[in-house]
Amino acid sequence: MAEYPKTARNTVNRYRARGAYDYETIHTIANTAPILHVSFNPPSDPFPTILPMIGCMGSFETPSASLSAPLDLYLHGYVSSRLMRLPTAPGAGEEGAPLCIAATLLDGLVLALTPNHHSMNYRSAVLHGYATLVTDPAEKLYAMELVTNNVIPDRWENSRVPPSSVEMQSTSILRVGIVSASAKVRSGGPGEDRKDEKDESVRGRVWTGVIPTWTAYGEPVPAEKNRVAVPKHVSELVEGCNRENEKKARAAAKE
Repeated sequence: MAEYPKTARNTVNRYRARGAYDYETIHTIANTAPILHVSFNPPSDPFPTILPMIGCMGSFETPSASLSAPLDLYLHGYVSSRLMRLPTAPGAGEEGAPLCIAATLLDGLVLALTPNHHSMNYRSAVLHGYATLVTDPAEKLYAMELVTNNVIPDRWENSRVPPSSVEMQSTSILRVGIVSASAKVRSGGPGEDRKDEKDESVRGRVWTGVIPTWTAYGEPVPAEKNRVAVPKHVSELVEGCNRENEKKARAAAKE
C-alpha cells in the first residue's frame, strides 16, 4: 500500500492508531469532502488566511490513475483572487506557493456518560503541497471537468461545454503537488471512565451512544426558467449520495 512518508509535519501524535498515511484513504477523504479549507500566508499580512474552496485529486498525465496512486490536487477559483495570484506574486519560490489543505467529514456525535468523554466520529485529512498556476489549456480543461464531475458526476457533459473564452480567462486552476499528508479517522461508540462505568446511579440516568450524522441532499428544485425534467445524473446523485452517506455513518457508529 503506497503511503506518504511520515515526517514531523504530518505525523499524527495524539491517538496514533487513528492515523493513516496511505494514498487511497487520504485522497478519498479529499475527494469526498464537499468543501476544502485552504490555508496560506499572504505576503503582506501577519495572519494566515483560510479559504473554503472546491477541488479534486487527479492526474493530468495519467487520467485513469486510481486514488491509490500519486495524485495532484486541483483547485478552481476566480482569476484575480489572492490565492490564484499567489504562485506568481513577487517573492514566490520556484517550487510554487506553499499551501495546507484540510478536508473533514462528520459521521456522528458520540455521547458518553461525562461531557469530557464526548466525541465525534469523523474522517479528516490534511495535505501539504506547493501550488503552481496551470497555463496549458488542455490541462486547464481537464481540471475544470475533473472538479465539476467530482461535485456532480457526469455534470460536465450534461451542461453547455466547452467553456467560452471569457469563462476560460476568468477562471484559474492551481495544481498542488502534494509533498506530505495524513488522515485521522474515528469510529465506534464512546470510551468511558472506569469509575463512571461502575457507578450505577450515573449509568441509570445518562443516555450514551452515537447519533449518526451525514450529508443529505433534498429534492431538486427547478430554476424559474428551467425547461427540462430532472435528469438521471442529478437524481442518481441525490439517491446515491444519501444512501451511501447514511450507510457510512451508521456503520461508523457500530465499529
